[in-house]
Amino acid sequence: MIKLNLPSFSFKFKSMENKLYIFDILRKKYVVLTPEEWVRQNFAQYLIQNKNYPKSIIAIEKQLNVNNLSKRTDILIFDKNGNPDIIVECKAPSVKIDQKAFDQIARYNLKLNANYLIVTNGLQHFYCKIDHVLKKYHFLKDIPPYHK
Repeated sequence: MIKLNLPSFSFKFKSMENKLYIFDILRKKYVVLTPEEWVRQNFAQYLIQNKNYPKSIIAIEKQLNVNNLSKRTDILIFDKNGNPDIIVECKAPSVKIDQKAFDQIARYNLKLNANYLIVTNGLQHFYCKIDHVLKKYHFLKDIPPYHK
């Protein structure tokens, strides 16, 4: 897999039926290793190991309904009260991050009302803090570390 613009992490892999799988420590199972999954797994590890987010508040591919359509967030982090706090949208490294990616995560946030949005392809990362009162967002240099 391609080297991402994130620290290096250790993963468990296995090969089965000509497919490579990666062990997802949050879902506690092996999943097919696609380029997008590689970004998702690395970014989840970044949040856990570098930003100190507890595994217990992170959900991978959490299902939600948007306009009567079933969608899934790549990574969803909850606050201490169990409310959505951060939504992460992961794209494959070959996918250019454009307005379409931001529109997708914004649609999810209409339903979830999170405080932060992150869009990443593993090479570029965009962090936004939502101002719910003024209905604006502000770009940040990084996502804040977890604090209790």
